[in-house]
Amino acid sequence: MSLKINALTKSLWVFHAACSPCNNCDIEILDVLTPRFDAERFGIVLVGSVRHADVLLVTGVPNMKTKDTIKALHAQAPKPCLVVAVGGCACGRVMFRDSYNSPCDLDEIIPVDAYIPGCPPKPEAILAGVIKLINKVKGKE
Repeated sequence: MSLKINALTKSLWVFHAACSPCNNCDIEILDVLTPRFDAERFGIVLVGSVRHADVLLVTGVPNMKTKDTIKALHAQAPKPCLVVAVGGCACGRVMFRDSYNSPCDLDEIIPVDAYIPGCPPKPEAILAGVIKLINKVKGKE
């Protein structure tokens, strides 16, 4: 097992990228980081720069304005960078699917490794999704 993959299974540094969300998913992400759910027990830490991140956590609907920003953020992240789509909007654009301003799904812009659906997803679902991602990286799934 390479050193980078081993580090990804022990401590995930997460950068949150908001693609014009309604903020419900953002509130649930912050809830995951509180002592009640304690994401740090899995080594999950929110970082302020995508250049320090192992995981790019994306919420909201990709639109014409945020499409290039998400591409640039993904390009700046050190590789391998895992991408997690959180919420129904990031997973499949839900009610914005036929909108003139939402050109495509997130996985058509950048490769997505995990989807956590829900509007908004509960903190337990977010933790379960990240744990599944860790197991995927380890090769158990």
